[in-house]
Parts: sequence; C-alpha cells; structure tokens
Amino acid sequence: MRRVVLASANAGKLHELNALLAPHGLDVVPQSQFEIPSIEEDGESFVENAIIKARHAARLSGLAAIADDSGLMVDALDGAPGIYSARYAGEGASDSENLELLLHNMRDIPDPRRGARFVSLVVYMNDPQDPCPVVCEGIWSGRLTHAPRGDGGFGYDPVFYPNDCECTSAELEPAHKNTISHRARAMQVLLARLGEP
Repeated sequence: MRRVVLASANAGKLHELNALLAPHGLDVVPQSQFEIPSIEEDGESFVENAIIKARHAARLSGLAAIADDSGLMVDALDGAPGIYSARYAGEGASDSENLELLLHNMRDIPDPRRGARFVSLVVYMNDPQDPCPVVCEGIWSGRLTHAPRGDGGFGYDPVFYPNDCECTSAELEPAHKNTISHRARAMQVLLARLGEP
C-alpha cells in the first residue's frame, strides 16, 4: 500500500476516500497523524483551495498529498454556499448549523427552482514543489429538499436529492454513494490519471 496524506481533518471525507482508494493500493492517512494544523483556505475557487491544502500537507508530512475542496452550489443562491460550504453559517459552524441556514435561505424557493450540484475538486501532489499537480473535478447534480431526510453521509447530504436517485444522499447506502457522488467521480478521474487499475 502506498501512503498518501489527506489534507483534511474531516472524518467523513477520510472515510469516503479510504473506501474509494484502498482497493487501488492507496492508504489515505489524515494530516492529524502528523500533527499538521489546518491552513487558511483563502483561495477564490475550489481548485485554489485544494492546491493550498495539498501543498501544505505534502510539505509538512513528506508524503504525496491528496486534497479535496468541495461544496454545494445552489442555483437560486447564485452558486452559494460554494467554497464557503463548510463555514456557511460562520467559522466553526457545525453541519447542522450550515444546513439550518441553507434551509432558511431556501424557504420560499419553489421546487422548480431548487436545482443544486455538489462539486468536488481533487488535487494530487507528489511533493510540495510538484510543478504539475493532478487536478480532477467531479460534479453531482440534483435538487434540494424542503427538510432533511436520512441519517447517513455528512454535510448537506440530508437535503440533497440527486438526479440519478430516488432518495437523498443521506439515505443512500454508503457503498452506493461511493460509486456515484461528486467525490467518487473526481476520484475515478484521478485514478485514471495516476494509471491505477
């Protein structure tokens, strides 16, 4: 197994990535194992933030790094929460607080205008000076429900109803979600780019 550091402290993200990458010989370890602190995500796009995080983790761990910057983009909110998805309700906000604010802001939006998409931008960097990091994008389109449904997943999963499903993301079996989600799509591109089977 090849060890790769994940530039995140998000337990849900670590679990998803290990499920996706372990069968391909990649052992994803969290940056917390190296006592690497989070770095400020001050980029203006998903790709900028992912590169910032990957470079930071690679530099402090000595390993190749994977960073995923992802978020929910809601059509009726002009793409918000977007890159601010994890802190939509403020720095340090919980998933439930972010979800509550999103539902509040969408309270008067009718079903035909509740389109949304999850975007995942994954960066793989061999080392902190890697001049050509591998950059992959995955998009998962759907719409927002009016109330949370399901206990699985994390983040905005309980209110995201994918176009290719008949339930919310939080109601999907984890194994199935890991084949169709935005992160899964980005990882499939990454594995192809890395030449993995």
